Amino acid sequence: MVTLPLKGLDKTVTLAPSKIIAVGLNYHAHIQESKVFDLKKLDVPTEPVLFAKTPNVLIGPNEPIVIPSFLKEYHFDEPRIDPEAELAIIIGKGCKNVTESEALNYVLGYTCFNDVSQRNIQKLDASGWFRGKSFDTFGPIGPVIVPPSFIPDPQKLAISCRINGKTTQAATTADMIFSVRKLISYISKNFTLEAGDIIATGTPSGVSPIKSGDEVEVEIEGIGILRNPVIEENR
Repeated sequence: MVTLPLKGLDKTVTLAPSKIIAVGLNYHAHIQESKVFDLKKLDVPTEPVLFAKTPNVLIGPNEPIVIPSFLKEYHFDEPRIDPEAELAIIIGKGCKNVTESEALNYVLGYTCFNDVSQRNIQKLDASGWFRGKSFDTFGPIGPVIVPPSFIPDPQKLAISCRINGKTTQAATTADMIFSVRKLISYISKNFTLEAGDIIATGTPSGVSPIKSGDEVEVEIEGIGILRNPVIEENR
């Protein structure tokens, strides 16, 4: 669980989602770079590419992203862990089969999300992305939840990622293939969304690796900066 302030109100919100639904390949340029990494043909999706992250990934601002020690047992030639800057949607009330036109009525607010991903495991596992994206601490979120009244159009936000102060990702949510409205509507047709659920809307291009000792920042216009150090698990 992570507790974050709610902008404009003297209150906090404790995030304990029943599910975290993430979206892959939702920026055109990221599809192109994913082709290089995955060494396979990836077409522009005709509907959202969904996967789950488990709630144990959640950590708040300034908490460390912990690289699991057991990864050393695989002896990867080039171990790789990437942060991914994403706009997160926090669902405010339960919904099912909502239309795009009414989708934003179910949003409590928006915040920054870092979809940390272990690429070797992601490519190795027969089941796909699940395990490599759901290690403990692999979902930093924050620093604040911003209600829709402060962000009337979530498709007009600058989004960036920095590693040790160097910008690695820089884009705008206008570049999304599937909009926030489309994602909420589509996901609600597949799964009942509950209050507190989180939708991570995908990442732009520029994904770059991190290692122990690094500091990662995700910044989204109108929300702020989510900052987390990276450490190795000590056991």
